[in-house]
Amino acid sequence: MKTKITELFGIKHPIIQGGMHYVGFAELAAAVSNAGGLGVITGLTQKTPSDLAKEIARCRQMTDKPFGVNLTFLPTVTSPDYPGYIDAIIDGGVKIMETAGRNPEAYLSRLQNAGIKIIHKCTSVRHALKAETLGCDAVSIDGFECGGHPGENDIPNMILLPRAGEELTIPFVASGGMADGRSLVASLSLGAEGINMGTRFIATKEAPVHENVKKAIVAASELDTRLIMRPLRNTERVMNNPAVEKLLQKEAMLGNTIQFEDILEEVVGVYPKIMKEGNMDAGAWSCGMVAGLIHDIPTCRELIDRIMSEAEEIIQNRLRSMLS
Repeated sequence: MKTKITELFGIKHPIIQGGMHYVGFAELAAAVSNAGGLGVITGLTQKTPSDLAKEIARCRQMTDKPFGVNLTFLPTVTSPDYPGYIDAIIDGGVKIMETAGRNPEAYLSRLQNAGIKIIHKCTSVRHALKAETLGCDAVSIDGFECGGHPGENDIPNMILLPRAGEELTIPFVASGGMADGRSLVASLSLGAEGINMGTRFIATKEAPVHENVKKAIVAASELDTRLIMRPLRNTERVMNNPAVEKLLQKEAMLGNTIQFEDILEEVVGVYPKIMKEGNMDAGAWSCGMVAGLIHDIPTCRELIDRIMSEAEEIIQNRLRSMLS
């Protein structure tokens, strides 16, 4: 399948594995890229720029296909060493970056001068248009369904994608609720040039996370996620568990007086405990509503091949048969 995204990034299939904290390691990125998609290393999971450089080199040993690096610009007082991480990306010869979080404008010219293609994650048409104005090559449109941070507008992809198509001139991919060939065909019909999958790629053989995490996703339904940190305007969609219920009780009790410090126990430093140790009740971890569509744990190649086969069948048979 050829789309503007496959041509932009030099990949076989219009399927991107989004950056995910303590999930987007070299093993997963290489497996996705080797299967014809675009694998992505999560930059800030690596504690230092030097660690990221090593992870990029490790990925190069596993694949000769294009892969990217995610760099999320966080609204923190003490920022990570972004110039150092960018040095590691450029020196590592990476030519594709997924940026997220705050406006990446301060770093774009350096990345573009290095020949790096930028796809920026956006949860609104307004932010996507800003990314286009800044010179980003593509955007990932994240609907309200997505795991992680869906923004504060609560617009699902059935509305958000065609709205993006009405406004944007650069290509975009659909993120949030993506799991299979149906997701891909629906997204293409709404104007996207491909899909970005996060939660679906956690439940794969190559995802370097504890088996408990994968099993939790398979066992979950579309009803098992919760929205946290809404009073802080930093909304995150997470898998429900006792720690999340405790956090929501704090939000209900403290209301608009809640501070981030009130929920540190449930959100800070929990990812290693969950993703590496398999302690599923350690705290809040990002998961999309798409868990309800995830029923197995295939290899990345099996998953991507199945998505493309399903998409082709839907387009050539089911949809074509509806035309008189």
